[in-house]
Amino acid sequence: MKQFLLLALFVVFFSCKEEATQENAESVAQDSNALTEEREYAVLDSKVLDTEALWKPFEFDTKMFTETKYSKLKPLIFEKNIPEIQEAVAQGKLTYEELVLFYLTRIKKYDRENELSLNSIIALNPKILDQARELDEKRPQDLDPYSIYGMPILLKDNINASDMPTTAGAVVFENNNAGDAFITQKLKENGALILGKANLSEWAYFFCGDCPSGYSAVGGQTLNPYGRKIHDTGGSSSGSGVSMAANFAVAAVGSETSGSILSPSSSNSVVGLKPTIGLLSRGGIVPISSTLDTPGPMTRTVVDNAILLQAMIGLDADDAKAVSLQAENQDYISALKALDAEAFLTEKRLGYYKGYEDTLYIQAVQALKDAGATLVELERPEINLPQFVRVLNLDMKKDLPDYIAKYGAKSLSVKDLNDITAYNKKDSLVRMPYGQKLLYGVLEDSASTEEFTAIKDTLERNGRLFFDEPMQANDLDAVLSINNYMAGYAAVAKYPAITVPMGYQDNNRPMGLTFIAPTLSEAQLLELAYAYEQISKKRKTPVDFDE
Repeated sequence: MKQFLLLALFVVFFSCKEEATQENAESVAQDSNALTEEREYAVLDSKVLDTEALWKPFEFDTKMFTETKYSKLKPLIFEKNIPEIQEAVAQGKLTYEELVLFYLTRIKKYDRENELSLNSIIALNPKILDQARELDEKRPQDLDPYSIYGMPILLKDNINASDMPTTAGAVVFENNNAGDAFITQKLKENGALILGKANLSEWAYFFCGDCPSGYSAVGGQTLNPYGRKIHDTGGSSSGSGVSMAANFAVAAVGSETSGSILSPSSSNSVVGLKPTIGLLSRGGIVPISSTLDTPGPMTRTVVDNAILLQAMIGLDADDAKAVSLQAENQDYISALKALDAEAFLTEKRLGYYKGYEDTLYIQAVQALKDAGATLVELERPEINLPQFVRVLNLDMKKDLPDYIAKYGAKSLSVKDLNDITAYNKKDSLVRMPYGQKLLYGVLEDSASTEEFTAIKDTLERNGRLFFDEPMQANDLDAVLSINNYMAGYAAVAKYPAITVPMGYQDNNRPMGLTFIAPTLSEAQLLELAYAYEQISKKRKTPVDFDE
C-alpha cells in the first residue's frame, strides 16, 4: 500500500486527483458507502456562458421537435451504437437532421440551469442543422453502417473547430475563433458532424492545482450523472465523458497528457482510448505538452471507439511526433465485426497486479479467465518517474505560445503565459477563483536543452521498463489496470491504453478496466476491450438521465 500512496502523491499533479486519492482508499470504498454525501463547490454554474445565445440558432427547430417526435425516435438512437443508428437511417426511419435534433433536445433538457444540470457542454455549432440536412441529401445509398458519416460528434474545448471558439475553459480564450484542428478536418472529410464543444478542466487541468475536476471558468463545474455533486467527473476531458454517459452525442473526442481520457471515461462508465503519442495529430489543439499530449476517442461502446479513431487518422506533416512515428494505416474496425470473444481470448495472455483489492477488478480478472484467457499475476515494478511535472512545465512554457502563434485566433490579446496569468489577476473571482498555482509553476521553471532531454529520456526509459520487463518475462499481450492508475507510466512510455466499464461500486461510482500495451497496439487493445465488453456487458445508463 505504501507504493500506492507514493504513486498517488505523484499522480495528483498531472492526472485526476479523485482517482489518485481513491487508489489508496479502494478497500475502504468497497466496504462502505464512502463518497455518498454531496460536495460543496466554490463555483457551480458558469458566470461567463451566455445560454440564451447558445440556443438562439436552434430556437425554432427545437420548438418544432415535439416530445412526441422525441419519444418516437428514442428507441432508434438512445444507447445505440453507430452501426445501429446508420441502419435506422438506411431504412428510412431516421434522418441525420432528426438525429441532431434528438441530441439537442437532450442537451437542452439536462445540461444547464435545472435540478439535473451537468454543465458538460460549452458551445454548440450554429450551422449543425444545415450541415445535417446537406448530409441527408448527399448520403450514399451503399453507405457502410460502420461509417462516421452524419454522426454528431462533440469535441473537447481545447480542440479547434470553425464556427465555435476554442476556449480551453479559460476566459482569456473566450473569443479564440480559429480554424479547424487537423483531426477536426479529418472528421469532416469523413462526413462527421461537429455538434459542439464539451466542457473540460480548465487548461486541461494544468491550471489551478486546488480546483475540482471538471471546473472551468467558461463552462462552470461539470457534474457526474452517476452521482451529481457526489462522484468526481474525472479530468481533464470531463465534459466529453459526462456527455457520453448522458447520451448527448454519438461520440466525443477528448485529449490526454496523463490520465485525462482514461480518468473521465472510467468515472463516467464509457470507453476511452489514449492512443500511442503521434498516432493522431495534435495540430490545432491547445497544448500542455508536445512530448505527451494526444487526442483520443471517448464513446459508449468499443465499436464506436474504433470508428471514431479510424475517422481521425491521417499524417500531419506539421506534427513532429506523427512524422517520427510514421504509423502505417490500419483498419481498426473489420476485426471487431466478426470477433468471437471467447475464441479470441483463449489465445491471449494478460497480466494483472497484486495489491489491488478492488472487488470489481478481481471480478473482471475472473471473467477473463472464465472466458479462456490466461491471466498472470504480476508484482508491481518498483520504478519511479522523476521530475515528471517538469516535463509539463517546460513543454507548456514553449508549446502554448507556439499554439497561439500558429493556431490561435489573430485577435487574441495574449501571447504567452505571462500575459495569461496577468489577465486572470484582473478579475480573479471570475477568471481564477481557485487560483492559478500550476501556471505560476510553469513560469518559474527552466532548464537547459540538455537537462530537459535527459529528463524526458529517463522518464521514457523508466515508463517502458515498468511495462516491458513483466510483459516480456511472461509473454503478455497486455496488462490490466484500474481507471487511470498507471496513466503516468503509459504516458511517458508513449504506450496506448483503453478503459472499458467494469461495473459500479456500492455507491454507484463507475469503475473501468484498463488495458495497456506497447506502442501501436491500438488494434489489439480495441479487440481486447471489445471481447471484455461482450463477455461482461457492464455499462448501464445513469438512472436520472434515461428519459
